[in-house]
Amino acid sequence: MLPDSSPFSLDQRKALESLLTGFDALQRGWLSGFLAAAPTAASAPVAAGKLTVLYGTESGNSEQLADRAVKEAKKRGFKAVMKNMSDISPADLAKTDKLLVIVSTWGDGEAPETAISFHKAFMEQDVKLDGVKFSVCSLGDTSYEKFCEIGKQFDSRLEILGATRVAPRADCDVDYEDTYTEWFASAITALSPTVAAPVYVAADSVAATEEFGKKNPFPSEVLDNLLLNGEGSAKETVHVELSLAGSGLVYEPGDALAVLATNCPSMVKDILAAAKLKGTEQIEVKGVGKKLLADALREDFDITALSKAVLKKLAEATGSAELAALLEEDAKEKLKAYNDGREIVDAIIDFAPQGLSAEALAGIFRKLPVRLYSIASSLLAHPDEVHLTVAAVRYETYGRSRKGVCSTFLADAAKTGANVPIFVQPNKNFRLPDDGNTPIIMVGPGTGIAPFRSFIEHRAALGSAGKNWLFFGDQRYTYDFLYQLEWQDFLKSGQLTKLDLAFSRDQPEKVYVQDKMLEKGAELYAWLEDGAHFYVCGDANRMAADVHEALVSIVEEQGAKNREEAETYVENLKKSKRYQRDVY
Repeated sequence: MLPDSSPFSLDQRKALESLLTGFDALQRGWLSGFLAAAPTAASAPVAAGKLTVLYGTESGNSEQLADRAVKEAKKRGFKAVMKNMSDISPADLAKTDKLLVIVSTWGDGEAPETAISFHKAFMEQDVKLDGVKFSVCSLGDTSYEKFCEIGKQFDSRLEILGATRVAPRADCDVDYEDTYTEWFASAITALSPTVAAPVYVAADSVAATEEFGKKNPFPSEVLDNLLLNGEGSAKETVHVELSLAGSGLVYEPGDALAVLATNCPSMVKDILAAAKLKGTEQIEVKGVGKKLLADALREDFDITALSKAVLKKLAEATGSAELAALLEEDAKEKLKAYNDGREIVDAIIDFAPQGLSAEALAGIFRKLPVRLYSIASSLLAHPDEVHLTVAAVRYETYGRSRKGVCSTFLADAAKTGANVPIFVQPNKNFRLPDDGNTPIIMVGPGTGIAPFRSFIEHRAALGSAGKNWLFFGDQRYTYDFLYQLEWQDFLKSGQLTKLDLAFSRDQPEKVYVQDKMLEKGAELYAWLEDGAHFYVCGDANRMAADVHEALVSIVEEQGAKNREEAETYVENLKKSKRYQRDVY
């Protein structure tokens, strides 16, 4: 079995052959994999010291990248740990000498939900970080003016506090994979000992089949697509049921579903007309290869979201003096006013009146980003299914009809029998209590109702005894009471303990969920004192802030506290994971 050229003596070969001939195929295969995966003295990782990977996340991307960074760092000999910004204080950073920060920017320059308190403290406190070597990876979205703002602030603040930057900050758009990979390679090399350890891969991972995920979405069959609003409603909210059969995908209440939509054919037609192209031209799409322009516009590119980054590329492609002037530093307000309500097609019409070449047109777009939706179902109640609650976005500006790319894709194209590419995006920061006896309070107006349908279905399937209180609101009771029959059934069965409703247009004065909270302030505070967890899902621009203010006011009034004490009480709810938000 062993050749004469093998590095064993004759006696060793005989002993090994005697053992190996007694093994069956499974045993030999296991031993082969074990030996391939085991590090030898020559390939053992060089001790590289301690490394902290600090992350701040909103949708989970930063956390996933931090987990990857820790695993890769361990292969290189680091004693690496990952820390959520919600679980650490600025002073703790002085205890590490090597630091990687991976943080997202939420919306237009805001800290992600789990990092708000840490970010505020870090920007205010004077912490000495003279011995810390660091690098920052910032996640963001170029469609916002303050792209990657939080990462930029962390990068600058670390340097001000005395830390040493060992690799340049990376600013990642929604398609972050390549930028992250380059950043991590640069940062980890800079932090590693002079003699770098080779990276080895366990044998069983080489042959592992690729799971369905971001790089390999699952083509899910649409099982049902229902309009939830009644006739006469000003809204269009659809309930979409998707099959997970054969995917191996699982999710927990609170998780999100990522949907890879395609652009509407009418949008593609308008872009081609504006650029004076036919769509039959061939272009090269990064990571894909050659495609017809029309197909690439439909499947690969974000052809709607207008941003400064897009306009800069358009200016380079056209040489437009007018557009160049709009992009000047002193024209920020004019640029903001121009972008408001317009899309890429408007900019092409305005600044490229002669049209564009196929290559120039393709060069102004970024990759079409995935869209995340809060999951509206429990696997225990709907095995092999995942449900979504989606508000279709349609409006008019500047004489042109507009539509949300993914929301109208799900409303119009995702009909029964069609396939929708999806993957699950875990959200560990929006979870039911581990103890099913713990009471919960849920505030979810509009499509914010989605995860709470999942919560109640899950608790009902488990037979959890904890009390459940739901605040729901929308425009009109008659048309917009989403999942009305289900909530009434849960009330009858006792699974839903309390239901408070706020329909803003059913009376002269507008009534919202925060108003209902204030009405029931004494009881709500009593629930909190009894250990209840408090959840909010929905619009971040106004609703979430108004609900937060109502919560602080209730604690202040019912708990006989001053404002500062009430804010500290609510902040402690957050720190103990009893106040969680999923806002967008």
